[in-house]
Amino acid sequence: MKKLTLSLITLALAGVSNAALADTLRMECPISPGGKEYCNYVKDRFEKQTNNKLEFIEFPAASDEKLALLQQLFAAKDEKAVDLFQSDTIWVGLLDKQTLDLTDAVADMKGDFFPGPWANDTVNGKVKAVPAYLDTGVLYYRKDLLEKYNEQPPKTWEELTRIATKIQEEERKAGHKNFWGMIFQGKSYEGLTCNALEWVDSYGGGTFIDEKGNVTINNPKAAAALDMVAGWIGKITPKGALGYKEEESRSVFQNGDALFMRNWPYAYLLSQGADSPLKGKVGVAALPAGPDGKSANALGGWQWSVNANTKNKDAAIALLKILTDADSQKMQLKFLGFAPTRSALYEDKAVLETAPHLTMFKEIFANAVPRPATATKSQYPRVSNAIFNVTFKVLNGTTDGKAAVADLQKRLERVKGKDWH
Repeated sequence: MKKLTLSLITLALAGVSNAALADTLRMECPISPGGKEYCNYVKDRFEKQTNNKLEFIEFPAASDEKLALLQQLFAAKDEKAVDLFQSDTIWVGLLDKQTLDLTDAVADMKGDFFPGPWANDTVNGKVKAVPAYLDTGVLYYRKDLLEKYNEQPPKTWEELTRIATKIQEEERKAGHKNFWGMIFQGKSYEGLTCNALEWVDSYGGGTFIDEKGNVTINNPKAAAALDMVAGWIGKITPKGALGYKEEESRSVFQNGDALFMRNWPYAYLLSQGADSPLKGKVGVAALPAGPDGKSANALGGWQWSVNANTKNKDAAIALLKILTDADSQKMQLKFLGFAPTRSALYEDKAVLETAPHLTMFKEIFANAVPRPATATKSQYPRVSNAIFNVTFKVLNGTTDGKAAVADLQKRLERVKGKDWH
């Protein structure tokens, strides 16, 4: 990020008097459609419930650009720039030293949230963020085609492979020559790390690095998971999928050219749009289980964090509690379409009237598996880079699962050194 961006924020705040700064908080306002309405709702509540004022800051839409700007602000120890902001799931460990310890302030809230996101936001036993909205990997399937061929949604990867092979063959015989059984995000980037986590953990191979920071990837179950997926390439998954990210996958599926797709929940509403060829034909399920019956869905989403340099800690915590209570999460869903992080809202009548499709996601969200970002702290970008690069080598046939997990174990141990920092 250029320093100009930081200067623009400083200039935007220059008109605020020093007297006002003592009781004026600055919060990130989402730039998504509906963001302005949602932020005004929060502002009205906060200013009525406290003696403080609330102003808004917009950050870049691109995740990497936002992180770079935040790191500039933290390095400058600029407590005036922002008090509350949204952290990506994989930033919580990375920004540990820059964010306020919320443990005591939110101790009574833990049981109200899905366990996976709450665990993701806990670093060395300290709560460093509160889940804002949820995202996980899910399996999409063609309801009409499963019915046509007298099949049910697959419970295991073995079933998925069998069904995908069968229906792909039959659809191609019927003239749909470019039809595929299974697509996912196979490009060498963060999305492949998420897919790899789901495959490996569902096979009982662990999460690459455990909660205590131990590297655990070199095991036969992890190797078998990677070999399973490599066996799809060129058979039920196009070789072109090794260049797919989320939108390339969605385009193929929504055009009607695939039976199964792994993607994030956002793709569901798009598949049901008025212009979608698949409207009314798409089902959603948890990702299939491995041989031992375990399913794993990678955790995504964003979290509310408090700048450790804030001069208004009590007010910032009061604002955090407003942002993450049930009423605010309902308004967030209404204005922004973001899935709540409080589990009880998935049985709330008003919520389900607004978004009936959320009933499909409750169980999936409850079993979401965090990436090994919290334990690895600032080293996570290097960890993920090693995971997706080694996984990609298995998928493109350069290596096999056994060699890959041994290689990845060594790479991750080198990144760790004496300890994660």
